[in-house]
Amino acid sequence: MSSSYPPVNPPMPPTPSGSSGPGAGQAPTCPRHPDVVAYVRCSRCGRPACPQCQRQAAVGIHCVDCVRESARTAPRARNPLGGSASALSIGGGTPATTILVALCVVVYFLQLIVPGLEQSLWFAPYAGRDEPWRFVTAAFLHGGITHILFNMLALWTIGQPLERAMGVSRFVALFLVSAVGGSVGYLLIAQATASPGQVLTQWQTSWFQPTVGASGAVFGLFAAELVLARRQGRDLRAMLIFLGLNLVIGFTVPNIAWQAHLGGFVTGAALASVMWATRSRERQRWQWPGVAAVLAILVALAVLKYALSPQLTGFVVGGA
Repeated sequence: MSSSYPPVNPPMPPTPSGSSGPGAGQAPTCPRHPDVVAYVRCSRCGRPACPQCQRQAAVGIHCVDCVRESARTAPRARNPLGGSASALSIGGGTPATTILVALCVVVYFLQLIVPGLEQSLWFAPYAGRDEPWRFVTAAFLHGGITHILFNMLALWTIGQPLERAMGVSRFVALFLVSAVGGSVGYLLIAQATASPGQVLTQWQTSWFQPTVGASGAVFGLFAAELVLARRQGRDLRAMLIFLGLNLVIGFTVPNIAWQAHLGGFVTGAALASVMWATRSRERQRWQWPGVAAVLAILVALAVLKYALSPQLTGFVVGGA
């Protein structure tokens, strides 16, 4: 004989832990999207997370809030000078180097088609007294196709690895302040004193001789790379050979402003030394004030030079 049994009721879904009272058996919903049922819970905080708020983790699923909190509190990689490694560049490239090269190329073509542009932006000691922007703008001008090709090749070669090592903001500051240093170096060596009717010497004519080019800034980049390589114990032989060749060219080839090269080099070395000395977390608050101090010294030197150098008028340009 067969026996009959009472019907078995289907099992009820488990009630969420800690829930009681009305609505205890309701389906869980996403805290960020209350109208969306979410049975998947964050493996970190345990709250329900809808598909829109789920993020795949190494173990389980995390909600977007936990992902953001984890990113905020996670230790950040730092570059050799103390900056955030995540802020080195955009998309893994070298945006500052690319933009600087592009600016120089664009300005060079504008020089060819815009009358008077070069004369309004170049640097000469006599002009910098009343138009101080020339200390920077001259770095974006060039005197010919060969001039800009050599400078852009050097900027691209040294700029990319240096930007990746320093970060965008420090690299741009290094380039611009070194450009100012190059112009100040040219100014300091120029001579602005003479007797009426005197034939001006080579140093005195440089007071009126304009200079253009990114060479001063580029030499600042080379100096910074040299300082960092030495501090990090890297091989310096290739860098020293390259710098030696450029120094020889600067002193032997005519129409090259070696004074600007020297000024940019000294400035770049000073900036890199300041950045390296303040790279630790404890000293990093002094890094940008240190950069500002180097710039302030350059400004003070230029102001002092102009204060001690009267305007040259009524003289004959020429001589040796």
